[in-house]
Amino acid sequence: MSHSPNQPILLTSSLHVDDARKAIAALVDDLIQESRAINDPADIETVALDKAIDRILAVDLLSPIDVPAADNSAMDGFAFDGKCLDTTSPTISLRIVGTAFAGKPYDGTIGSGECLKIMTGAVMPAGCDTVIPQEFTTTKDELTIEFKQDQLKLGENRRLRGEDLQQGKPAIAAGRLLRPSDLGLAASLGIPTLQVKRKLKVAILSSGDELRSLGQALDAGSIYDSNRYSLTGLLNRLNLEIIDYGIVRDDPASLKQAFIEAANKADVLISSGGVSVGEADFTKQIMQELGDVGFWKIAMRPGRPMAFGVLKPVAGKSLARKTLFFGLPGNPVAVMVTFYQFVRAALLQLNGANQIQPPLTQAMAEAPIRKKPGRTEFQRAILGRSADGKPTVRLTGSQGAGILRSMSEANCFVILGHEQGNIAAGDWVDIALFDGLL
Repeated sequence: MSHSPNQPILLTSSLHVDDARKAIAALVDDLIQESRAINDPADIETVALDKAIDRILAVDLLSPIDVPAADNSAMDGFAFDGKCLDTTSPTISLRIVGTAFAGKPYDGTIGSGECLKIMTGAVMPAGCDTVIPQEFTTTKDELTIEFKQDQLKLGENRRLRGEDLQQGKPAIAAGRLLRPSDLGLAASLGIPTLQVKRKLKVAILSSGDELRSLGQALDAGSIYDSNRYSLTGLLNRLNLEIIDYGIVRDDPASLKQAFIEAANKADVLISSGGVSVGEADFTKQIMQELGDVGFWKIAMRPGRPMAFGVLKPVAGKSLARKTLFFGLPGNPVAVMVTFYQFVRAALLQLNGANQIQPPLTQAMAEAPIRKKPGRTEFQRAILGRSADGKPTVRLTGSQGAGILRSMSEANCFVILGHEQGNIAAGDWVDIALFDGLL
């Protein structure tokens, strides 16, 4: 199979899911290399820290300071010179000469046989390198503590300057999909703005004479278009700019015009419908005219038919970039499955993210699951927990590609591999959560 964006992606009768992912990643990588050659400064923008959530960091964020800024105590306790631990005496006694608080350093010095009462985060005073936790000590009198010599070692409970971050070193690497904790980290370094990748422009459209917009009456054989709303929600989760071309009729001229307009304005075009066998003849013809697109039959359920490739630059486009194209199935569940399994990762990769695949975990099947080897299946399911605390998973019921309710009820996919067969109750299976803590 060719991966070059200058050649069409070859039609295959039964493409393995992993091979499809590799082909997509290879083509996206080629597009990234072409984009770097253009070197458009508009690809990076500076945003306020409170506006940076879910954006992708464009350059390494370098720490302007050491963290911590000075040696400090990791415990509430007593700071002292650890050399006094080098003794044969089982008990050590130290005289308290003062107190250090976080934000209020002690400006005196600590001599031999002396210690300083110190709070967590307080700067270690001169002459001190070890902290004994308060609960390990006994009070001999108001100014003297005692503790057993073997309760700690030299240097314990001290956090060193620059232990977390060193000045001038990366605090957050480029390509990070910024999370709340990242914003907090940047704020802790005194950084008010971040350089992020510009939002990708993603055009969406639905194709089909049977589709109706919300608010229109349904006549015989027609249905409401749900796919654009599912796609809009999925894309908003990635904080992208959406261009909605609405419903396009099954007419070559209308579809071609919509594709040309999208190629002028968008980095990516996602269509749904018109890619299954018997539907896509004129779509294939349009793709041959406008770009290099292959029509795939992927060994998966749901989501078997899918088109993928690039639309070539057209007259009037501001930059000579190709537009990435995904032609997704028309069935509502298949749209969401193919988006989760292929499109999401490609969008993140194209936008410079270095974390593109969501993590998998495992759960125990509550009931048997039927599965034929020879295809990868993504079954809608609900993750729960057994009485003894083990993660369990059960299917939402019928797994038909048109049953959108099954996606609404589910909180995860059960992912059954290409070679897997039937699953027995109690077997452990891979799952991918729809949502997760960040």
